[in-house]
Amino acid sequence: MTFAGHQPPPIFNRGPAPLVRLLLFVSLCLMILVADLRFRYLEVLRQGLSVATYPLQMAAATPADFVRNASVYFATLVRVQLENADLRRKQLGSGERLLRFELLERENAQLRGLLEMSQRVGVRSIAADILYDAPDPFARKVILDRGAQQGVEAGLAVVDAAGVLGQVTRVYPIQSEVTLLTDRNQAIPVQVLRNGLRGVLFGIGQGRLEVRFVIATADIQAGDMLVTSGLDGVFVPGLPVAEIESVDRESDAFARIMCRPLAGVERSAQVLVLGRQVLPPPRPADEDAVPPARPVTAP
Repeated sequence: MTFAGHQPPPIFNRGPAPLVRLLLFVSLCLMILVADLRFRYLEVLRQGLSVATYPLQMAAATPADFVRNASVYFATLVRVQLENADLRRKQLGSGERLLRFELLERENAQLRGLLEMSQRVGVRSIAADILYDAPDPFARKVILDRGAQQGVEAGLAVVDAAGVLGQVTRVYPIQSEVTLLTDRNQAIPVQVLRNGLRGVLFGIGQGRLEVRFVIATADIQAGDMLVTSGLDGVFVPGLPVAEIESVDRESDAFARIMCRPLAGVERSAQVLVLGRQVLPPPRPADEDAVPPARPVTAP
């Protein structure tokens, strides 16, 4: 068997050396890079490949985006809940402060009114707070936080910023009891501010007042203002007391005159206890009277 002219199979054919092929491919890549950098002829190819591979990129990024978005969602939800709870607490605190501010504003207005009333009446006065209603369901009385130790005496007038509230009827060492104008056993001499007509104002309960002992033909009408006359020597004259609501002249010889109190009989919290009015000097003796002659004794 002869082997003359025999060629080895192609599989055993050896091409260029690996180093040569490496240099060849590196040179080819450098040429392509330089050409692309110089002439931009692969730009269209890159854009087409990016468009073709975009769905694959989105599909590959979907799980990671889902996990990231879910973590952000739950973190945001927890933060929003905490912020909501904090805002609710701040809202409650702001509402409480607002209520206190409104209460202080009302008290300030009442105290300013009491100060003006004290300056207007010109007598010694004692500021007091109403603690609570007296535990008598058949009387309209309140308890003050001032008593004998602070100079409160029975019979003194009690007013608020709008007018007469009542009269001190019982005094304790550190508290005192005030009978309101609307009590059925309370009466106060008044006069009509418009014309000076005098009368007596009585409480009839349920926040109402009535002027009695005024003849039916008297010049008095709805809307007239009633002030203290000062004839009793307790209430300073000229203090606002009530406003006439209706006048009924047909019931009797005396007119039935219904009034409403000007003071906050059921609402006031701060009041003034007015001191006693300075009484006028006693009436002088009759000038015509001749004093008795003194006996003359002999030396």
